[in-house]
Amino acid sequence: MPQPHWFPSHRWPPPPTTAAASPPPPPGPNGFWITDPDFRERLHNATLTLLDIVEDCLNDLSLTDILDGARDHAEHILGVPSTYGVLVEAEAAAQIVQAAGLDAGSPFGLVIAQGLAGIAQLPVEQQQQLVRAASRRYAITAPSRSASGLSPSPRRQAPGRAR
Repeated sequence: MPQPHWFPSHRWPPPPTTAAASPPPPPGPNGFWITDPDFRERLHNATLTLLDIVEDCLNDLSLTDILDGARDHAEHILGVPSTYGVLVEAEAAAQIVQAAGLDAGSPFGLVIAQGLAGIAQLPVEQQQQLVRAASRRYAITAPSRSASGLSPSPRRQAPGRAR
């Protein structure tokens, strides 16, 4: 005779499934991002990483697809909060356009978009060369540790005034 369905089973219930805890997101800047030298350095390093990724992935994806998807992976691959991934995309795009000999201008202007469109029409090998050149040049331009990037100059007395 079968047991009633409400009668407790002698089998152990299956262990609860727990999702693996994801690592905490990387910390954001300390205050305004542009005045935080440590965060600017992280953005700089993230841009270098993205330029390396672009070079490696050009055989499989288009230049703009690689750049456009970077913000989606900013926390895990680039080490910056995803909200700042767009800054890394814009900086990498500007560096690639500048490596092609174009003045990048503002990331909101058409120059970068037009430059990337032109570069995307080149053979993959030439695109990779431009990305490598951008990466080499960008690697030697480490961000300044001071907020303004300039060392304070000594105050000078106004001309024509003597004490």
